[in-house]
Amino acid sequence: MAAKVPLAIVICLITLNLTMAGNWPQFHGPRRDNRSDETGLLKKWPEGGPRLIWKVGGIGQGFATVAIVDGFIYTTGNIDKDTVITAMGMSGREIWKRKNGPAYRRSHPGTRSTPTIVKGKLYHMNGDGDLICMNAGTGDMIWAVDVFEKFGGRMISWGISESPLIDGDNVICCPGGEKVGMVALDKDTGQTRWYCTGIGDKPGYASAMIVDYKGLRQIVTVMSDSAIGVAAETGKLLWQYPHKVRYGVNCDKPIYHDGHIFLFGTWGRGATKLKLKVDGDDCSVEEIWRTKELDNEHGGVMIVDGYLYGQADGDHKKRHLACLDMETGKTMWTADELCGERSASLTFADGMLYFVSDQGEIGLVRPNPKKLEIVSRFKLSKNDQGVFYAHPVVCGGRLYIRHGEFLYAYDVSAK
Repeated sequence: MAAKVPLAIVICLITLNLTMAGNWPQFHGPRRDNRSDETGLLKKWPEGGPRLIWKVGGIGQGFATVAIVDGFIYTTGNIDKDTVITAMGMSGREIWKRKNGPAYRRSHPGTRSTPTIVKGKLYHMNGDGDLICMNAGTGDMIWAVDVFEKFGGRMISWGISESPLIDGDNVICCPGGEKVGMVALDKDTGQTRWYCTGIGDKPGYASAMIVDYKGLRQIVTVMSDSAIGVAAETGKLLWQYPHKVRYGVNCDKPIYHDGHIFLFGTWGRGATKLKLKVDGDDCSVEEIWRTKELDNEHGGVMIVDGYLYGQADGDHKKRHLACLDMETGKTMWTADELCGERSASLTFADGMLYFVSDQGEIGLVRPNPKKLEIVSRFKLSKNDQGVFYAHPVVCGGRLYIRHGEFLYAYDVSAK
């Protein structure tokens, strides 16, 4: 697919866009903690929701959210038989489109992985395990690796969903082979830097994160049946904690806070708090508490002022929102609003939670451990685009909501 905008215009667009854009360079933001650094945002929305700046189509079918860097907005989608990465300006105008292998068309067809952008390069992995690196400005290919073929990866029921993680010179992903569970590739060449053996699990559906604690840097993620910590420098498996979820649907990225890891799993698995116990170059984990509440599937959970907020699956029987005490795991409240029929995703910005249910209910929520406090809400129609699974993003004074083939940009700035 050729670029639609001439280079001179692209340069002008970049110059213009840099004056109006923040950065959200990967899934769940700069630190992968799903917390925006935005301030000066609306604390209450007008009736019917914040002002719609634009709505664009043509990005293809998918559940990937957006990455935003230096005035470019990136996302992915199925277009015809291909996985397609789209780059657009802050006006929503398309700058270029590029393919990354075949479209994922099995159960719940559509793209999963969100692009990761670091120092002018874009990294993306499609639903079949094709990992690519390209020039983020032009879309020109730099390298490509089929990590499933190269490392004996194993396919999972609903397709590869992780968004690549960059750690220094390495790009990290989890092929989940019988021998090789996690790998680090040189981010500039695609050459193998290290690989982690001994895990034994298939891939999970979550994206990995970096944890620095007591001088030990590790990569933490969930595989099909366990949570793991891997030494970031060497690929050594540091610890493995059993975390079995029915059908292997470990979808939620773990949360790190002050020497502790929080895990979440659907089908009644619930929430778990682990303590990291670092001893030099080694690490183990100790379970602090576990509860069947907050059995989140893939919408994510946030920690705000010592409390966990998110959607609970209710063992696939009664979905609801829930708030838990982070220290004890005690349930503070549950509520049956903004929870959708299957899932609700969220993000955090300027002291507020932004919820998007799978049925298109969008809510602005003030964190409150005593009750669900919905400040504002509005609803988007499905319009034959299916469920709302993509996670919302708040960046540059805007709220981005991806739904099927469409991307919405709302003005949530108070200025």
